[in-house]
Amino acid sequence: MADKRVVITGMGLVCPVGNNVDDSWSNIRAGNSGIDWISLFDADLVENRVAGEVKDLDLAAKFGRREMRRMDRAQMLALVAAEEALNDADIVINKDNQYDVGVVVGSGIGGIVTVVQALQGFEAKGHRGVSPVIVPALLHDGISSRVSMRFGLKGPNYNITAACATSNNSLGDAADLIRMGRAKMMVAGGSEACIMPMVISGFNNMKVLTNTEDVPEKAARPFDATRDGFVAAEGAALLILEDLDHALARGVNIYAELTGYGHTSDAFHVTAPNPDGVDAAEAMRRAMREADIGAKDISYINAHGTGTQLNDKSETLAIKQALAEDAYSIPISSTKSMTGHILGATAAAEAIFSVKALQDNFIPPTINLETPDPDCDLDYTPNAGLAKPLQHVLSNSFGFGGHNTAVVISRYAE
Repeated sequence: MADKRVVITGMGLVCPVGNNVDDSWSNIRAGNSGIDWISLFDADLVENRVAGEVKDLDLAAKFGRREMRRMDRAQMLALVAAEEALNDADIVINKDNQYDVGVVVGSGIGGIVTVVQALQGFEAKGHRGVSPVIVPALLHDGISSRVSMRFGLKGPNYNITAACATSNNSLGDAADLIRMGRAKMMVAGGSEACIMPMVISGFNNMKVLTNTEDVPEKAARPFDATRDGFVAAEGAALLILEDLDHALARGVNIYAELTGYGHTSDAFHVTAPNPDGVDAAEAMRRAMREADIGAKDISYINAHGTGTQLNDKSETLAIKQALAEDAYSIPISSTKSMTGHILGATAAAEAIFSVKALQDNFIPPTINLETPDPDCDLDYTPNAGLAKPLQHVLSNSFGFGGHNTAVVISRYAE
């Protein structure tokens, strides 16, 4: 069963640069930023006033006010992305296949907006101020469960929480379920909706958010010497993973193949990465080993690239350790320079961008990289994308708690 090949047959995405895969990728290719002034709440309440928000998406028209009251925003964003992904993969659920399709959709923070609203209601009115539908809306697994229920997916269904590495873990677990024969198709990825005062204030007080606000689209500056933190963002990104034989029997389009997955832990600090990068490097090595490729086979790296001083320096060291001398010749970019950091959904969004990069033979840029940093001396594809034949993409995602993940996404070959 370990020999089963896992391919990607559908994708769905809502994020700061677009409300579907094609629009999002078009903006990423062009180097267009989705970062702007906060509009989801009164930004005068906080010190940091920029974020990556999902824009021009009418959730009330899609779900109706009554249903919206029963769901957290993270659940609704996941449903939008899931619908696009399932339609893209031409999956029609019926009694013959309903147990063959599962869901692994994670979130770093889950229904935090709902939690805060419930606390405010309780403080104002006591127990009468708390909605009876609050618990399903605030639970992390409410996201995967909503996807399962809305589309009738009765295979394995659970949530993963591993901070900003979450949705790479979702992809890895989903692939394992398929390889073990426990599902034929999986909806995998992440969803996050936490642009709200408490979360922004918490990150800001940790000194991990950028304080550059004069021009919002310039706020995210991964690998630049002047970088001073990440930009918080929201969104949902889901991919359809499928057993290759099953996909071929259905005759559906195959975008790419998920060939490798690596996961390690720093066991170092609750928020800071291990500065020597050794544990992140091991995650990359394990992903390449599972994909049965070497450093010379990697065509492009989609970096975690958050824009914090610590992350970008340690990730650079990790890439050098994992890829040795080849690290200097492999193009790298951080699409967070345009989307911001979508936390638990960021890895799946970047997996989608990696698939599109393979499809178009195009490496997206790292925008706002104007001032070279001697500690970040690799090729980060500054400010303009690059056309180049691609075969294997390595996509990194790391998270608070010392989570290190990497996936290899490869061009599909019969």
